[in-house]
Amino acid sequence: MNRRAFLTSTVTAGAAGLAAALPGHAAQPAAPGQREYYELRRYQLRRGAKQKLFDDYVSQAAIPAMNRAGVKPIGVFNVMLGPDSPSVYVLIRYESLEQFATASDRMRSDEEYRRLAAPYTDLPATDPGYIRVESSLMVAFEGMPKLEVPSGVAEKKPRIFELRIYESHSKKANKKKIEMFNIGEIAIFRRTGLTPVFFGETLIGTRLPNLTYLLVFDDLAARDKAWSTFVADPEWKTLSTTPGYTDPEIVSNISNVLLRPTSYSQI
Repeated sequence: MNRRAFLTSTVTAGAAGLAAALPGHAAQPAAPGQREYYELRRYQLRRGAKQKLFDDYVSQAAIPAMNRAGVKPIGVFNVMLGPDSPSVYVLIRYESLEQFATASDRMRSDEEYRRLAAPYTDLPATDPGYIRVESSLMVAFEGMPKLEVPSGVAEKKPRIFELRIYESHSKKANKKKIEMFNIGEIAIFRRTGLTPVFFGETLIGTRLPNLTYLLVFDDLAARDKAWSTFVADPEWKTLSTTPGYTDPEIVSNISNVLLRPTSYSQI
């Protein structure tokens, strides 16, 4: 849909003239069945030997087994700047809900997985491999229906990631923020150097309703430069001040964590 037509039909009459200031076209909606699903897990670990045991389990047993089950890519990230260190974030891409529902059973039926995972999965209750794991399930935005693996992953190019979660006071407000991304904000991100990996609407998880997205940068300097370019962008300023799309109306809290990929991360 043409962004001008969309904004003209959705914003208030006083803001209708704004559409002319937003050039280009909105992202085309994805056809049914084309949007991916993402599971984001956060493992809170204990400092010490269990950190290496966890790394060995994920890199040598879990990821290969999930890949054999058709689940890939899988991103694994350590917290670079954020709360609850040490924590490890694991991002898993699924092609469908059916794949999500069956992946764990398929992995556990894998004989090679059971053998390699035993040092971790057979730990006693008095000496667990992690303190707690949290998980959320998301569906990709229509404006970015598929995860985009950053360039240079195969060559292990240095990179950092920013994980951002936008909470809203109601599902209606949450949907409005998602709409804002779909009709223009994702395109502005790309143009100003904020390179996305995925955008997801959280279906199951904590702090609902919310949306989550992941950005990738070469380094901290590139991150700072891209965000500065974004906040100064005239199109962003126009969109973000449109009645119905302002932060006070649709966003109640924003949290972000800076992450560094592990050596075996596939994202």
